[in-house]
Amino acid sequence: MSDADTPSPDPAGPAPTPAASGPDPRPSAEPAGAADADGGRHRRPGRHRDEHHRDPDPANNPRFPHPIFFLVVVVVVTLLALAIHRIEPGQPGAFYTPPNPLPTTAPGQVIRTEPITGAPAGSQGWTVLYQSTGMHGEPIAVSGVVFAPTGATPDGGRKVVAWAHPTTGVASRCAPSLQPGGGGSRIPGLAQFLAAGYVVAATDYPGLGTPGPHPYLVGESEGRAVVDSVRAAAAMPETGAGTTYAVWGHSQGGQAALFAGQVAGTDYGRGLQLAGVAAAAPATDLSALLQKDIGGVAGNVLGSMAVVSWSQVYADQGVELQQVVDVEAAPFAKLIADYCIETSAQLLVDLPEAVVLRVSFLSNPPWSTPPWDSLLAQNTPGAAPIPAPVLVNQGTTDTIVWPSVTASWVQGQCAKGAVITEHVYEGVTHTLIGFDSEPDTAAWIADRFAGVPAATACSTATLPVPANPPTPGS
Repeated sequence: MSDADTPSPDPAGPAPTPAASGPDPRPSAEPAGAADADGGRHRRPGRHRDEHHRDPDPANNPRFPHPIFFLVVVVVVTLLALAIHRIEPGQPGAFYTPPNPLPTTAPGQVIRTEPITGAPAGSQGWTVLYQSTGMHGEPIAVSGVVFAPTGATPDGGRKVVAWAHPTTGVASRCAPSLQPGGGGSRIPGLAQFLAAGYVVAATDYPGLGTPGPHPYLVGESEGRAVVDSVRAAAAMPETGAGTTYAVWGHSQGGQAALFAGQVAGTDYGRGLQLAGVAAAAPATDLSALLQKDIGGVAGNVLGSMAVVSWSQVYADQGVELQQVVDVEAAPFAKLIADYCIETSAQLLVDLPEAVVLRVSFLSNPPWSTPPWDSLLAQNTPGAAPIPAPVLVNQGTTDTIVWPSVTASWVQGQCAKGAVITEHVYEGVTHTLIGFDSEPDTAAWIADRFAGVPAATACSTATLPVPANPPTPGS
């Protein structure tokens, strides 16, 4: 999920102000970041005719607009197309095209790497193509990035932080690794983690970078890709990475982090040691979140990405777009799903279609329409235990992942015996919660790696926002 919605009343608490996966107004984007982007009055240039002009010259006959009008339309449309071309990232290059057949059959094996230009000082980075497991158990290629400190490797190898990114889009070109510097400036805590001697692995998720479709908000698919990014980092001798890791994610990535924790507790997680899972504004109860988000601009953007993605990746289970989306709205939803939302500028491209969908979008609610309802439940984390401490961070003014939904999910998990530490940040929006909570999260992860005993009971605490929180790009 992400950020940017017009506030609607939260029946379980006071209505927050506007805030997947996953854009940041500081600057950034997220969909996952559309913070405070609702306005709904943006219109794409369209034809209009000066009804007051009645020049008898045939060239100016009101039935035939003046030739200059066509020139203006051509110029405006051309400029708009050029703007979108400059705003939207280019298509992935040959690096992201996996070999056929794949050279290995083992999850986490590295297929190829490429050095990153612009890694943080004192570190080195690589774009990585590695193997993971698809939705049907088949081997697939997934892209991502790995950053590692320079210098001697400690005995036992470096600890690994696996970052799970917020919503960037569902088109292949929306992969964070395609951004300058491999997208490192949008990883909360990257510099701090590297300074602490950790390796940072950041998956793109299946279908982003590599050929799509991207299984957006499909928890097990994301979780496997996160876990296998750790394996890939450990398989690269130049990183010095060991097999002990923590997972840190935001929005869509918060859901991915929680599912990665669940995957770690299965046979799929063998050979790795999970120290902890930290999730900022995770997409938990997907049904509840959709019901609260659909109708707002950001909710319609994220909802469009979800229904278009699921109609593709779950087609073999009888899922069809027309089961839940109005026929008239389907083209707008598909157009939104073709754009990325990694930056505020990219989000603005989606606004006209998102506003149209406020008039007509869903024909049937996915949360009560088979098989959509069962898939929403299937992709809600919490059905399996996480064999490590869990931290959940939540902003009180989040209008995408609502505080009441997160609190209800945490309470439900605690009632089932899970131990979760929840940190609440007053006045923090969905877009900013990842960076605003990063200093506390980095300290929490450091404690997990150092073997400091974790909490033995669920707890919720309100923490102050750092006076000078880090920002994307810093």
